Amino acid sequence: MPGSRTRRTSSTCWIVMGPEQGARAWAGAAQLKDGFGRVIDYLRVSVTDRCDMRCSYCMPKAFKGFQEPAAWLSHQEMCRLVSLFVRLGISKVRLTGGEPLLRRNLPDLVRSMSSLAGLEDLSLSTNGAHLVAHAHALKAAGLHRLNISLDTLTPERFHEITHRDCLEDVLAGIQLARQLGFRMVKINMVLQAGVNDDEVDDMLQFAVKNGLVLRLIETMPVGHADLGKTAVDVTAMARRLVKKHHLIPHTEPVRTGPAQSWRVPGSSAMLGVITPMSQHFCAACNRLRLGVDGTLYPCLGHNDATPLGRMVRSGASDADLADAIRLAVANKPERHEFHERPERVVRFMSATGG
Repeated sequence: MPGSRTRRTSSTCWIVMGPEQGARAWAGAAQLKDGFGRVIDYLRVSVTDRCDMRCSYCMPKAFKGFQEPAAWLSHQEMCRLVSLFVRLGISKVRLTGGEPLLRRNLPDLVRSMSSLAGLEDLSLSTNGAHLVAHAHALKAAGLHRLNISLDTLTPERFHEITHRDCLEDVLAGIQLARQLGFRMVKINMVLQAGVNDDEVDDMLQFAVKNGLVLRLIETMPVGHADLGKTAVDVTAMARRLVKKHHLIPHTEPVRTGPAQSWRVPGSSAMLGVITPMSQHFCAACNRLRLGVDGTLYPCLGHNDATPLGRMVRSGASDADLADAIRLAVANKPERHEFHERPERVVRFMSATGG
């Protein structure tokens, strides 16, 4: 753009800087704080809204409302925005979907982001079905951690939940991730009453055997995916597990996100619980979500959004984008309203970014 200059921030990420940028965009940019004093330092970035599974709590089996690929941010556009977020105070980024391993050349994007100064933690959420094919490249590119979805250890139930027959592929991906030495491998188990809530003890033993972090997650009524279903109270489930397995509260500093965590005695395994319904953690929320088209969502439980992707393609300067990010953060809602207004959010989880 006229009067602008370009500065390289990593091997492949570029920031377009207008002449007015310095004082307005970056003064006091060490932290992002919302209107309730929460420090926002975590960004989830959707690299695709496509997925090769159809888990009922995320995407209905017949769902067809995908973004057209032309609307997706390119790797360069995505990296530009993430660079801005990092300069504004984001220190932790997770790549999500849909299923991010379906995005072409993902290791190239990981390599670009992992080299950003100030980004301390780069992780990936995946259903694990394609992990064997990509784990080596992702580790070499600088990915730190993995969150792998695994709701059951039973092939029949796996098919019932995901509508795929690839449990062995997922388990093989988990084993490879352990062998490659990722900083942490977490297993996400979304609990559904009458579907898999009787497998929790078996899953905890699986985590102990393999040195994993098991996270039990309550379903949320996002996109009406779980309206009318009986929810599992994970807070009560955690109390039972702590007593039965003599779990020890985890107090050492570790990036566990919103999870309450416990250590398993005599093992490197841990248990974490994420309870947006039975014991919401909104007061400590530190995250934003960036959709695959560059739409910024400050809260999963509200429809407020900022079209950063559209701004990028309209020629917005970094200063204008930074101002839009700050305004979105300043207006971040205090909490979700899943209990009071469960019909409020019509986006499916795959459209928002895991």
